[in-house]
Amino acid sequence: MKKFTSLLAAIAVSSSVEAVGISGNTYNPAISLILDGRYASFSQDPETYRLAGFPLVGESGPGEAGLALGESELNLSANIDHLYYGHMTAAFAPEGELEVEESYVQTLALGGGFNLKAGRFLSNIGYLNRQHKHSWDFADTALAYRGMLGGRYADDGLQVTWLAPTPLFMELSAEAMRGEGYPAAGAGNEGLGASTAAVHIGGDVGHSHSWRAGYSVLNATADGRGELGGDLFTGDSQVSIVDAVWKWAPNGNPRQRNLVLQAEYLQRRESGVFGPDGGQLAYTGDQSGWYIQAVYQFMPRWRVGLRQGGLSSDNTGAGVAGTELDSAGHSPARSSLMLDFSASEYSRLRLQYNRDHSSASADEQWMLQYTMSLGAHGAHAF
Repeated sequence: MKKFTSLLAAIAVSSSVEAVGISGNTYNPAISLILDGRYASFSQDPETYRLAGFPLVGESGPGEAGLALGESELNLSANIDHLYYGHMTAAFAPEGELEVEESYVQTLALGGGFNLKAGRFLSNIGYLNRQHKHSWDFADTALAYRGMLGGRYADDGLQVTWLAPTPLFMELSAEAMRGEGYPAAGAGNEGLGASTAAVHIGGDVGHSHSWRAGYSVLNATADGRGELGGDLFTGDSQVSIVDAVWKWAPNGNPRQRNLVLQAEYLQRRESGVFGPDGGQLAYTGDQSGWYIQAVYQFMPRWRVGLRQGGLSSDNTGAGVAGTELDSAGHSPARSSLMLDFSASEYSRLRLQYNRDHSSASADEQWMLQYTMSLGAHGAHAF
């Protein structure tokens, strides 16, 4: 409670500071609060959930059964002056813990299509990775993101992007990161333990269709990365991502009807040492994951979505047998079906069903979720 009060006090102070900006929020930051909650039912005990061949880290679990408060997000953003923009997202866990999810400054006037971002932020890799939970099309993230990135990759660092002056949308980005976010750990290489590179291209096809595709690479150093059960991994991890999205709306107007097709393929290769208490047993991991989904708004305010995804792993080494990295010959898979209703752009109710085959026994999962937004909130990316 004390942390929450202090945060609100800081917001009040920053709201009173006069700055010279270029948006409608020249003097007052845009402030929004995202409220989230759900009811979940599982045919298997979520406490015994396992993702065969992959460690459970970060946000890779299914969550609690029954009624539960989700993660609440407090967003604060504004132009600092004519040169800089600032943004912060603070996430409040149901247990009362406060986490700074994003906190960064970004340039506004570098010119030449260049942009710099510094602080803590969601990496530009892939497509789903940059999305906050409240903008997800499903109540949970894709199975591939659970296994490969522990939910999503965020870290402290520096990002540079370049938007090419071409008719076809083309964005190049590179990031130097501290190396604390999974699959990195331990801030190796003197606090430069991870780096990324990405290219995204896109464009329009006629008046009703648009698309975007990309390729990303994350290189990370893990120094004593902890897994469930006390096992530690030290070595190198590389994640490659291919992503694509296609959007359709009649004459470019999505208010009545629209369709979004989205897919990503992730591959991760790791090599190093793995074992209990920092054991020095050789380990090599070759893992892949994918998902494909379609979300259709068939009438104003109503959408239906279908998602299919899977994972596979080929992990070898003397220390793998009997640990989380031992897939026991099983490849996780999950099918999801959802229906949601939005009374406005600020509220959403969602019913979702998962058939989750992450381990040998399939889990039948039902989720009823609400997501509500209070206050001004910026538009989401394409």
